[in-house]
Amino acid sequence: MKKTSTILAVAALMSSAAVVNAETLRWARAGDALTLDPHSQNEGPSHTMRHQMYEPLIIRDTDGNFVPTLATDWAPSADNPNVWVFNLRQGVKFHDGADFTAEDVVFSFERAKQPNSDMKELIGSIVEVRAVDDFTVEIETSGPNPILPSNLTNLFMMDKDWTEANNTVNVQDFEGGEITFATTNVNGTGAYTLVSREPDVKTVMARNENYWGIDEFPMEVSEIVYTPIQNAATRVAALLSGEVNFLQDMPVQDLARVDGSDGLMVKQAPQNRVIFFGMNLGADDIEADNIDGKNPLADVRVRKAMSMAINRDAIRQVVMRGQSEPAGMIAPPFVNGWTAEMDAESSTDVEGAKALLAEAGYGDGFSIRLDCPNDRYINDEAICQAAVGMLGQIGVTVNLDAKPKAQHFPLITDGKTDFYMLGWGVPTYDSEYVFNFLVHGRESDIGTWNGTGYDNDELDAKIKSLASNTDLDARNADIADIWRVVQDEQLYIPIHHQVLNWGMSENVGIEVDPEDQPRVKYFTMK
Repeated sequence: MKKTSTILAVAALMSSAAVVNAETLRWARAGDALTLDPHSQNEGPSHTMRHQMYEPLIIRDTDGNFVPTLATDWAPSADNPNVWVFNLRQGVKFHDGADFTAEDVVFSFERAKQPNSDMKELIGSIVEVRAVDDFTVEIETSGPNPILPSNLTNLFMMDKDWTEANNTVNVQDFEGGEITFATTNVNGTGAYTLVSREPDVKTVMARNENYWGIDEFPMEVSEIVYTPIQNAATRVAALLSGEVNFLQDMPVQDLARVDGSDGLMVKQAPQNRVIFFGMNLGADDIEADNIDGKNPLADVRVRKAMSMAINRDAIRQVVMRGQSEPAGMIAPPFVNGWTAEMDAESSTDVEGAKALLAEAGYGDGFSIRLDCPNDRYINDEAICQAAVGMLGQIGVTVNLDAKPKAQHFPLITDGKTDFYMLGWGVPTYDSEYVFNFLVHGRESDIGTWNGTGYDNDELDAKIKSLASNTDLDARNADIADIWRVVQDEQLYIPIHHQVLNWGMSENVGIEVDPEDQPRVKYFTMK
């Protein structure tokens, strides 16, 4: 009898433990991942979802420090200053049970350098990736690259055999509308496996019980149900009702209501991201305006006038409810090269803006279309609506065209917009990342998000030299020089630095990541 009671008690405890471990994270945010292809789109929500299932060699923690992931350690080669040596974690399995080896690393880097890859700017200095043995990789660059590891935190490793077997060696042509096997299927090494995927509806992931780090991380979430909810009110209602228990993209107008609700809380932190407007200044004429035969945006006085029309403090107070910091440059304070002086250079001066427009020959103003996403950044469409009114005060009539990010972003990368909103995070914490994507003239493997049409050969050469400049003082001086050109030419109109707010049930334990990339393996569930 005593033995039977003991067995029943143990069974009850085991059942109780199973219930505790069977925790579902019901996660919602404004938009979905654009694709699951690891190298197709360099976009925040897409990276965030992929981070649950795929892994890079290195990640960063919430303080910005490197954390070994699929690489256990790395260092420049003692024999060749152009080579970095990465030692790989042993015993790692892909979700299908295949071994992770150096062959997969070489394959993944080669794939990420393809023309359709949105990650190629990050590894443009790499000339060869070599497998020394199964668990050692050498990465050779065109010159010494002191910050190479910083470029690898979102570069995911794929299983070479799985990719080849499923005819998805080529990176998805996202802008061309291509759908491949890797678009909706995953075979990574990450903490969660893909159960089902309905784009823009729901994605379900399950805990990887064979994960190499299952004993190193909390891993308390057994199932993830991710639901994109574009409408802000609906998103908050889902959190308040308990339909979801973790919410990114918290509407700023509902922060106090959520934080004051029983069983819920809001956590906040500055984000490593800046929001801005881009302008097509390189074209002789543009389609989105009412001026025939010339391009008003080609005149720096017009660009400066448009920036002076934007009242960033009003956007902060009215649109963002205090949840932003006005910006004067298109780099967040986290980034090497940012200065408080440059970040304070944007100021509102309506009369001065009118005078500049008149001086440039546009005293009667002009009209132009503004392309804006409506499901990517915090209050993105509302910011654009506010800008419409502000630009109207100086005689620039703006016609707003807001659409989902999946339709908006190709306008920029395909050069089909003349005035647009964009946000940019800097996972490398270095200005070179900003310059490679947004300032360098557009080429096949660099400047791919530079929709301004700006092209300066001398500046481009200086940008490319940053990758191999090991004299950090000289490198930082070059970074400052490049920023001076960006600021003086008013290539972009900075708006603000985002502030992150995550809403969650009180039983969900996680700290806000400045990259806005929650990694569920770190979550605790009380």
